Amino acid sequence: MIDFKHLDHILITIPPGAIEAARIFYGQVLVLKEIQGSHPKGAIWFEIGNIQLHLREKTAHQTNSDRHPAFVVNDFAAAKKFLEQQQISISYSSEIEGRQRCFFRDPFGNRFELISYKNKAL
Repeated sequence: MIDFKHLDHILITIPPGAIEAARIFYGQVLVLKEIQGSHPKGAIWFEIGNIQLHLREKTAHQTNSDRHPAFVVNDFAAAKKFLEQQQISISYSSEIEGRQRCFFRDPFGNRFELISYKNKAL
């Protein structure tokens, strides 16, 4: 079993070329605070309550969506081992400093991310 701690973020996709329009909508219209930084694959991140909202352009050739919720887990190694025991494929993406993370999909193609922060109490 996976020992889930809490929801960390949700990633949604936007059309190619829409980063600035998204930045205006989420930052100026909805007045969310943007989290500055160099984020994976050109994403922009915002604070939304006690979680983060990540936005990334979806490319035309993608067959499976990158949209996903991300959950912090208490024991990352145990979570991965559990997925492997259930014969659930695990995938990895770009590294983010201070985090261990992996992805899996349910039988319907929905993507989920599991995260463990290194040296950070959450």
